[in-house]
Amino acid sequence: MTNLNKVVLAYSGGLDTSVILKWLQDEYHCEVVTFTADIGQGEELEPARAKALALGVKEIYIEDLREEFVREFVFPMFRANALYEGEYLLGTSIARPLIAKYLVEIANRCGADTVAHGATGKGNDQVRFELGAYALRPDIKVIAPWREWQLTSREKLLAYAQQHGIPIEQKRGTQSPYSMDANLLHISYEGGVLEDPWAEPEEEMWRWTLSPLKAPDQPQTLELEFVKGDIVAIDGQSMSPAQVLTHLNKVAGDHGVGRVDLVENRYVGMKSRGCYETPGGTVMLKAHRAMESLTLDREVAHLKDELMPRYASLIYNGYWWSPERKLLQQLIDSSQETVNGTVRVKLYKGNVLVTGRKSETHSLFDTRIATFEDDKGAYNQRDAEGFIRLHALRLRLGARLHHLHF
Repeated sequence: MTNLNKVVLAYSGGLDTSVILKWLQDEYHCEVVTFTADIGQGEELEPARAKALALGVKEIYIEDLREEFVREFVFPMFRANALYEGEYLLGTSIARPLIAKYLVEIANRCGADTVAHGATGKGNDQVRFELGAYALRPDIKVIAPWREWQLTSREKLLAYAQQHGIPIEQKRGTQSPYSMDANLLHISYEGGVLEDPWAEPEEEMWRWTLSPLKAPDQPQTLELEFVKGDIVAIDGQSMSPAQVLTHLNKVAGDHGVGRVDLVENRYVGMKSRGCYETPGGTVMLKAHRAMESLTLDREVAHLKDELMPRYASLIYNGYWWSPERKLLQQLIDSSQETVNGTVRVKLYKGNVLVTGRKSETHSLFDTRIATFEDDKGAYNQRDAEGFIRLHALRLRLGARLHHLHF
């Protein structure tokens, strides 16, 4: 058994991490410090403090990270238009580097040499937490109890909790059948009936979004103001990053926007079926691409699209703190200097429809050139003939060679 000085545990106060807390105390005979992050999961966090105190924890950290989460992690990711495997908006993935950052910061603050987390050995989160911790403090020790202990089921966890007097509010038979993760960007669902990729999710499962079938018959229009690729105001009202996302979650969720049901490829090798609600993020992505369509040079926009899958994979696989992600971020952020203006969207029964975009300062759209009416000499259409003949040269040469052989 490794000799430990002090362990900082990523602690939610739920069954898993409450058992982990006691297990660390008993198995490693070490002092445990708890860290609970408020990243908008919508749960009361003070009960976590009471549970930690009841288990003898002397140092308890509860941090409100909602603004930092959106400003320093979600917004930079959306500047890249990041989608993993074409569908997943990376709601869980982008929260993990922030939690890893604070695990290390608190360890440094309180003199701990070890951090611990409750991620399982089958998932992606163990990779994300630990890659982040090692990138930020190379000598840190990491404990992942799910890779060590024999408590391999919920029943065993409940029995352990009962045996050791660990208070668990949720009683047998009343817990959600799904494994869920929530933050300001999304809520995810895995497990239960979802383990069959053919099984349709139950309507009762969804928590943030109204069914598109039951959404209002009247659409709702929003005007989103962008500055350097980030939304700074909605319908003329200035908002902080967390306020933007909170507002969009509510409005878009009320119109059935943001549901996704997918099978994804985990970094550890297996396929996993998950359902996600990302109402605000769905609006943000659509609007951001619309703003870029007006203000980005064609080749810059195309280069961003080529780099995006690599950037998304880096986040999904836990490499937020890697030098390559940071380098890509510099390029992406540089491209956003001109992404300023307003996008108008209409929300209607699960859809986000872009109905207008404008930029007083950085629009590359020239009506004089693009018009189908008389452009008064702004564009010489005869120039297109030489353009086409030059680009056709290799095709013509190849065709001549083909005809020689047949």
